Amino acid sequence: MPAPPASPTAARTAAPTAVREIDRALDAGRPVAGRPASALRRATGLDPAAFADAHWGRAPLLTRGADTESFRDLLDLDGVDELLSVRGLRTPFLRLARNGSVVGSSSFTGPAGVGAEISDQVRDDRVATLFADGTTVVLQALHRLWPPVIDFATRLRDELGHPVQANAYVTPASSRGFCAHYDVHDVFVLQLAGRKHWTVHAPVHDDPLRDQPWSDRADAVAARARDDEPVIDTVLEPGDAMYLPRGWLHAATALGEVSAHLTVGVHVITNFALVEALTALVTGDPALRASLPLGLDVADPDALAPHVDAVRDALVAALGRVPTADVARRVRARVWNGNRPEPVRPVAGAAFADGLATGDAVRLRAGLGHRVVERGGKVVLELADREITLPAVTGAALCSALDGATHPVGSLPGMDEADQIVLVRRLLKEGVLVPATPA
Repeated sequence: MPAPPASPTAARTAAPTAVREIDRALDAGRPVAGRPASALRRATGLDPAAFADAHWGRAPLLTRGADTESFRDLLDLDGVDELLSVRGLRTPFLRLARNGSVVGSSSFTGPAGVGAEISDQVRDDRVATLFADGTTVVLQALHRLWPPVIDFATRLRDELGHPVQANAYVTPASSRGFCAHYDVHDVFVLQLAGRKHWTVHAPVHDDPLRDQPWSDRADAVAARARDDEPVIDTVLEPGDAMYLPRGWLHAATALGEVSAHLTVGVHVITNFALVEALTALVTGDPALRASLPLGLDVADPDALAPHVDAVRDALVAALGRVPTADVARRVRARVWNGNRPEPVRPVAGAAFADGLATGDAVRLRAGLGHRVVERGGKVVLELADREITLPAVTGAALCSALDGATHPVGSLPGMDEADQIVLVRRLLKEGVLVPATPA
């Protein structure tokens, strides 16, 4: 593997030919006109359409941040210590790695003591010892644990249309947590603290599916990382970011000080997800459920061939009869259930709903997957886990309330103020709407 660049300056001036470097500050994340900034623009420095055209699922992107504080609001080293020491983490929310291997959880977990009868709570003293000895800390599922990351991940999922997760990797000085490998999901790497040397190589297996991990091709991965020139060979500093499509090989080593980065994994919905949905939906066809003949030797290709041909023909015909709406209903579940929507405050939310009055402002709960349809003379709000059926007269007001903007009660179309209060109160209690500051 090539040696790390001699200095940060060298890293910044060695532009790889296959990567587009953006020498500008990342989006600071400040809201514009009362709306949150684009999480995708913040992670890439590009207009979302430009990112989609040139990089999404195709090629890495290295983005330089002029502001070293760009991502400190998401997580800093003090936040890491807080998570490890006082938040009561349990496995699997923490993973440790050393010399490319995962450390057994029994070496850093233990009983929680009186009043918390659990045996796998993180022992901060043991983590401290292992970290001082060169072990990398991996804080997993921060999109469920840490409020700034929850907000960022929720916005990014909405913009991408694919579920996301977020892990933080905290590496001791001059240590490597994992050897060269690829992920089966796309990743955005946001450098939080310290410096980290990265090498990225072209895939040995393009667009791997979730059941095609790098370990199945460990020899090819090792050979590519050892023998081929990297596509990216650089040092990330605080504020820098990188996007890697699934399948691209990567490895990282901290340089001279503690290094931390946030990896946002995108669990992309693929064409094969449509294949799986279609296959599941043709089970209603009797021809495809029929038994094969008694005594058939399925190990004999010649004996099996006419049955394969017949099933293939029946399958093509059955696929042609599957409604697209049924496919959409199955595939959307992967996105709608992939991330929890914006957290709600049960106590404060109940008080707000009970005291709801004209002028109180509400908005759609961020990240809530939903669809409004007309069915049987009613308006039906489809959610990931249930449906809410409402009178047809609520249709215009419902669609307005769900458009993502802030709406004061009394401003929704097609209903008087008293009926709006009834509708909004129900949607608040169902976790569809949340209180909002008036625009």
